[in-house]
Amino acid sequence: MPTTVLFLCTGNSVRSQMAEAFLRHYGGDRYDVHSAGLEPKGINPYTIQVMDEVAIDIRAQTSDSVRKYLGIRHFNYAVTVCANAETKCPHALWSRGIKLHWPFDDPAEVEGTEEEKLAKFREVRDLIATR
Repeated sequence: MPTTVLFLCTGNSVRSQMAEAFLRHYGGDRYDVHSAGLEPKGINPYTIQVMDEVAIDIRAQTSDSVRKYLGIRHFNYAVTVCANAETKCPHALWSRGIKLHWPFDDPAEVEGTEEEKLAKFREVRDLIATR
């Protein structure tokens, strides 16, 4: 049986999407991996771009609400990647498993030039990949 993992953040548009993609890529069929958000906003185009740069295509991933899993799925691991999800993540998702918190800055909040924004997305991508 694969280990089930859910990555959670507020918008399910950047950090949780990256984490899902990396675990799928490196973990293969050893993991059943998903991501969700408290208030899903769709996948940020910069997220797709910077993941393409490391040869991981996330276009088939979806930006889902945490409600999709409540009462239906239980996960071995629930990993929150932002402070908001850390405090508001429903305990029912990991009640039989383990909750971890991996805080990462939200690159979508960066203001500036396109290159400055992309630099922050790349920085967070690389930190998630290392984790």
